[in-house]
Amino acid sequence: MKKSGKWLAPLLAAALVMAGCSGAGEAGTGQAGSQASGDLQELDVVLDWYPNAVHTFLYIAQQEGYFAEEGLKVNILYPTNGNDAVALTAAGQADIGFYYQEDTIITKTNEDVPVKSIGTVVQGPISVFAALADTGIDGPEDFAGKTIGYSSTQFGEKAIETVIQDAGVSLDEVEIIDVGFDLTSAMTTGNVDATYGCFVNHEIPALEEEGFTVNYFSPTEYGVPEYYSLILVVGEQNLAEKQDAYAGFLRACRKGFADMKADPEAALEVLMANQSVDNFPLSEYVETRSFEVLLPLMEKEDSPFLTQDPAVWQENIAWLQETGITEGALTPEDFIVNLLEE
Repeated sequence: MKKSGKWLAPLLAAALVMAGCSGAGEAGTGQAGSQASGDLQELDVVLDWYPNAVHTFLYIAQQEGYFAEEGLKVNILYPTNGNDAVALTAAGQADIGFYYQEDTIITKTNEDVPVKSIGTVVQGPISVFAALADTGIDGPEDFAGKTIGYSSTQFGEKAIETVIQDAGVSLDEVEIIDVGFDLTSAMTTGNVDATYGCFVNHEIPALEEEGFTVNYFSPTEYGVPEYYSLILVVGEQNLAEKQDAYAGFLRACRKGFADMKADPEAALEVLMANQSVDNFPLSEYVETRSFEVLLPLMEKEDSPFLTQDPAVWQENIAWLQETGITEGALTPEDFIVNLLEE
């Protein structure tokens, strides 16, 4: 998972090193030239990580010219740290960022970060509790006497406590250990019995590819509210000035997602062609499994891709306040704006 900290200092530093973001530029370097034109409005989009399955709709929209049809030239940038997407957009140094609902609520509530969400990319949680099958852990009721590793986030700590208590296990019977970002190795080496924070669409299939059998479950099965794993954030000043461009971006993204959903095999080819081989080489097995996990979470029967439900925001705003993570509470309208008519 992510590592949260005070926001203002990282913002100032990130704004100064915008040029340090690794730019992927146009998707599929050989395909991008057809979209480059002086008549197109440029938008800089900062990913949450290097390209993987969840970003595929962007590369399809770029390859198929959907952004160009909206008068846009989209530059896809890789982050240099986990806060780039929110820091750079809030500072007006980037236009759109892939970020996390819970962290957006925390930073905006506690530090008045000037960002809003314009769309939901993943409409459900993908961070899970995981344990190797040979530990005998099938659910949180088996946590007594066990160690749980996590990546030192406030949200992660409170999620673990909530799940343990919901399962009727005493917190005194469980040892919680900060293992940083070494979640999978902490399990496979036996340093911990279970972890919270592995992504069901990435670490779990990666472990399976290595031959491990993994048991896992979602925190939302045990008291943690349903939440959005990934959203699109924009700075409030840019939002006021670029609403039409942002709406066009969202329309193009929906077309890209429609293609991704209609033909996952072709979509996988697009993704693999745009992977960052030097920084984050992709496994076709893992990304195929990731598609299987993500597609039902990116668009639901009654909730089209990019839809934002104020009720989901309200439930998470309330939970974060109740757990003491946020200092006060805002309203869903403080966080979201709908630029597309459903």
